Amino acid sequence: MRQSSVRGEGASAQAAGDISGGGAGAPGTVPPPRGGSRPARRPAGRPTRRGRRRVLRWVSSVLSLLILGTAAAGYLYYRHLNSSIKTDPLNLGETKLGGSKPNAFGQTPLNILLIGSDARNDAANQALGGATDTFDGPPLADVQMLLHLSADRSNMSVVSMPRDTILMMPKCTEPNGKVHPASRGLVQTNESLQRGGPGCTVAAWTELTKIPIDHFMMIDFKGVVSMADAIGGVPVCVEQNVESRTRDGKGSGLKLPAGTSVIQGEQALQWLRTRYGFEDGTDIGRTHAQHQYMNSMAREFRKNAKLTNPVKLNSLAQAAIDAMIVDPGLNKIDKLYDLSMELKKVPPGRITMTTMPWVYSTRPGMDGRVEPMAGEAEDVFRMVREDIALDGKGSGTPTGAPSAAATTPAPPAQAPTTAPAAPAAAPAKIAVSVRNSTGGKDGARAKAKDRASQVAALLTGKGFTKATADTQTGAEDTTVVRYAGDGQAADAAAVATALGLPASSVQKSDEVAGIILFVGKDWRTGDAPTPPPPAPTKAPDSAHALNGDNDKACMPVQPGFTW
Repeated sequence: MRQSSVRGEGASAQAAGDISGGGAGAPGTVPPPRGGSRPARRPAGRPTRRGRRRVLRWVSSVLSLLILGTAAAGYLYYRHLNSSIKTDPLNLGETKLGGSKPNAFGQTPLNILLIGSDARNDAANQALGGATDTFDGPPLADVQMLLHLSADRSNMSVVSMPRDTILMMPKCTEPNGKVHPASRGLVQTNESLQRGGPGCTVAAWTELTKIPIDHFMMIDFKGVVSMADAIGGVPVCVEQNVESRTRDGKGSGLKLPAGTSVIQGEQALQWLRTRYGFEDGTDIGRTHAQHQYMNSMAREFRKNAKLTNPVKLNSLAQAAIDAMIVDPGLNKIDKLYDLSMELKKVPPGRITMTTMPWVYSTRPGMDGRVEPMAGEAEDVFRMVREDIALDGKGSGTPTGAPSAAATTPAPPAQAPTTAPAAPAAAPAKIAVSVRNSTGGKDGARAKAKDRASQVAALLTGKGFTKATADTQTGAEDTTVVRYAGDGQAADAAAVATALGLPASSVQKSDEVAGIILFVGKDWRTGDAPTPPPPAPTKAPDSAHALNGDNDKACMPVQPGFTW
């Protein structure tokens, strides 16, 4: 087994991102502390009723999900924490899908990648992390969860990717110009973090799923412990007494009696890291345990706001902010506030935790690794792309009748920094290169003969007289239109529209010059690509869905790890 798959117990973190927003100020905040001293307290005296309400409203707004307690704490020291938030680029890859697209009512979904780093590069994380042989080594993205908040805010879906998933890594370029070439073979997904940071983890997800990712949030061990302490404990359940410790000393050290226990602090971290002792002792069981914890945590937030102690809030806020890295779109506390208000709209019963459908790899040297399950993994990704609830209950907005919220479009994920894009040019003025990519990414079939020339002629007949067949080829499962610069976005969309391609087929890419149509495996013959089958209306059983209202979930214990 590769070192990365047995590296102690992988870290866990839960994090969330935001929508844009304008924000509220922070009355009663104080300037940043000087000289490393403790932050100054608010002047003596009872806080105003309005101030207490604002804090409680802020706390209650994060009840929907895991990490957002950090945003609640952060509100008390708004200016100081704003200056402390660390950021990394959103996407270091070549393929940029842009942000999520609004639906017919002007409502925009949000896709947020939650990343848990196992970094052991400081004393606090080393004290919690174990695996001393990996101290100061390259970090791994041992927890990866995509959170999808529906456009109408009626439901939320979370899709976990097991850390032992193998896939092709995209080319990632760091802001300083350092290039990490695309992998020549399959690589374990948690290694993406070593290829420039969380922006490469986002790029790997984008390449695999074709889901536009609006934000990421990454947190390490000490942040998990701080938040678990602030909540006051999270109920979890095991079917038998369990102790996560192997004969050679591996394991998280978690020790719990059968039934329900309330865990917090370091014990919560142990739960989230436990692999040896749950189900079959693999990363899959750990993922299911993380889902149980997250759902239970969300319910605890909803039941009562325990984060009302200002001293505890301040301590939690500083510790969590120190542990977090976010994309530039999440660099202000007021942006986290805006998101929390959106997340609050989703009741626990419409939160669905799932795992990407997977199969064990049969490739040489890949024992114990997993791959996306053909068909069913793509079904889940497609449901997210098309904003279909994974719980099978559909949208909260009646067909043809937008809700009151729908009449006011949701704010964009990030405020625009440039002028609106110009409209598309006339078809006769749009230059398009057409590449034959009909063999598909797996290369199982030979490319269809003369497809580039045939499709170029089809475009010419639609008025795109500058369409030409390219001698270069490609490998795509579905037909896509890629363009190089923002000024070509409208023209690329016009090409897709003329051919009847979906908006999701239009992609910005640093690897093309101009506009290029890649004719994929789905369009080997005829005048239009083969239409996909109807989208599923519920996640497949292989996704192991867990509903947010399910407070009866209890982890099976692996034989040999009872006491």
